[in-house]
Amino acid sequence: MHLFTEPEVWVLLAVVLFVAGVWKPARRSILGALDARAVRIRDELDAARRLREEAQQALAAYQKQQQEGAAQAEAILAHARSEAERIAAQAARDLEETLERRRRLAQERIAQEEAKALAEIRAITVDVAISAARQVIVTELDEGRGSALIDVAIAALPHQLQ
Repeated sequence: MHLFTEPEVWVLLAVVLFVAGVWKPARRSILGALDARAVRIRDELDAARRLREEAQQALAAYQKQQQEGAAQAEAILAHARSEAERIAAQAARDLEETLERRRRLAQERIAQEEAKALAEIRAITVDVAISAARQVIVTELDEGRGSALIDVAIAALPHQLQ
């Protein structure tokens, strides 16, 4: 049995016995540590999964809010456009009314100025006619004929005043 005389064999046997002796208690602590680490990793994975789900829910909520905000913005823009069109239409109507009113005022002023000009022309015409009649009467009428015309006019006066 020369195998047992070799020191390397005894060292190997001692190492195997040491590992076998240490393995049993160390196994529990190693497996306990591995189990604890597995539990910790599982808990971390569960927490990460919950955080991921919460993040997805938050993202979905934000996307929904963004869509609602975009819809509200579009509604506000549509309302603003309709209001702008309504205001523009009202402004156009007001402008038309103002222009029509000014046109009527201008026509009334023109008519008044025409009437005033005609009245002035008539007055001037009457003055010219009276002056011309006076000159004709003065040059062609003698005193006898003038007295006769005055008597006829005085006699016709009551009929003209009725």
